[in-house]
Amino acid sequence: MTLANNPLNHPAAHQRPENDVEKRGELNDKDADINVSSFTGSNSEENTTHTSRSSLGPHDIPPTPVVLGGRLKRWNDKIEGFAGLEARGITRVLPEEKHDISLMGYAQMCILWFSVNVTVNNLAVGFLGPLAFNLGWVDSVLLTVFGCALGSVPTSYTSTWGAESGNRTLIVSRYVMGYWPAKLIAILNAILMVGYGVISCIIAGQMLSAVNGGHMTIIVGIIIAALIIGVVAIFGMAVLHVYERWAFIPQVIALFVLIGAAGPHFNTALQSSAPITGTAGEITANRLSFFALQYSVPVGWAAAGSDFYVYYPTHTSKRLTFLMTWLGLASSFIFVNIIGVGLGCGVAITPAWQTAYATSSGALLLAGYGGLGGFGGFCTVILALSAIQNNIPGTYAAAIDMQILGRHFKAVPRWLWVVAVVIVEFVCGVAGRDHLFDIFENFLALMGYWISIFVTIMLEEHVLFRRLRGVPFDWSAWEDRKRLPLGVAALVAFLIGWAGAIIGMYQAWYAGPVAKHVGGYGGDIGTWVAIAFTCVTFPPMRWLELKLVGR
Repeated sequence: MTLANNPLNHPAAHQRPENDVEKRGELNDKDADINVSSFTGSNSEENTTHTSRSSLGPHDIPPTPVVLGGRLKRWNDKIEGFAGLEARGITRVLPEEKHDISLMGYAQMCILWFSVNVTVNNLAVGFLGPLAFNLGWVDSVLLTVFGCALGSVPTSYTSTWGAESGNRTLIVSRYVMGYWPAKLIAILNAILMVGYGVISCIIAGQMLSAVNGGHMTIIVGIIIAALIIGVVAIFGMAVLHVYERWAFIPQVIALFVLIGAAGPHFNTALQSSAPITGTAGEITANRLSFFALQYSVPVGWAAAGSDFYVYYPTHTSKRLTFLMTWLGLASSFIFVNIIGVGLGCGVAITPAWQTAYATSSGALLLAGYGGLGGFGGFCTVILALSAIQNNIPGTYAAAIDMQILGRHFKAVPRWLWVVAVVIVEFVCGVAGRDHLFDIFENFLALMGYWISIFVTIMLEEHVLFRRLRGVPFDWSAWEDRKRLPLGVAALVAFLIGWAGAIIGMYQAWYAGPVAKHVGGYGGDIGTWVAIAFTCVTFPPMRWLELKLVGR
């Protein structure tokens, strides 16, 4: 980083050098590490406003100060004064506030997403191929590979906007959905992130309880998971990047030990004791449903893809960002889900696994380490911690999403929203601890519908109405309602896409009229019908909106 563009040279950057570290972000070229201070916030949003005002673009809106007074303000100042705590919320990161980039910076993208997703909750997704959809090893593995590879593409696409814009993903959505409809997307994504958090807490609780022979209740395990998630997410981007950079190492070791211990019991025959059953139509329908589920898990990150790259410089390569993000996502999901498929296939031929599975998925994982004694229990604890690391970014993103809902929501400090999100995850985790598979089957697929619709609208706006017309995004207008699209076309297309999802979805609690006829048995094609409806309806309506409104 040169002397001219170093944020430290900005006059206001020295107001509170011990706390105002958000402006000091840089990449240490000596060791090619991402500096922790790159991701941390100033002591208060008021400091951020003052520091950034002189470099605001012609349409940039100064960030809203935290509206707290008296004792609450003093408490907030003390909390945000902790070294390394990120105080910034949804405020745009300006070019001079970003750190530099090197090869390690690009590698960190892959490491981040690999570490976040090489986790035990994705093992449970793999279970569903043989245990819920009656698919054999070959079918389940192939559907896992292609489903995860395809589902990683939308998240990789949305991640490319973070460095260029300096805006969070759902702030970027305002340039497509409009200021007011974007709030709907924020609500849906907050629900999605909280849902994943609930799943992670339940799985961690089940595994910690299983290791302790049931002496520790699942509720206590959920409490432990929620506390760790909350602490890391409160500190924000700095601790998150450092934590995820190293956390995957013990997880991968524990997973390879699991492969060695449980692998001989994986039933990998094409027609096996965990067989492909039913008519040809039933098999086709189950394949479609499991493929849709595998697609839905990685695509769930698409509405948060940019959030973790906003401190990267504006000249960051979009192609490398896409590639490194995709590699991290696809490799982690495929690796872990295939292990989950193996465990699921082995349940039917291993009596000890059948007994464990009847107790919980956590007990099944512990049984997979059978014969390793205390070391197997230790590995199970390591995997339980991986469920926690999976949800730290989701909790962070959910807190950011809440600030997008309006100026009153934005006035609440980011760390306080993290506390609120963690409390909700804990309460829902305790309430749903005995219904994990129902949550997986119904919740994950349902969330995949709206994200696919959202990404479709973003892609069409970007390619058809920006790139081809030569109209660039004005990233400084991130909160200027008069310069953002009205959003009527995007909202109508979104709702029509949802209509397609409804007629094509196949869930335990509802089957759409089109889905019922898949294979003569019923299968989930809601995502693909939703994408088709959105692709057809958005362009003409957006053209009409531009013609009538001009933005």
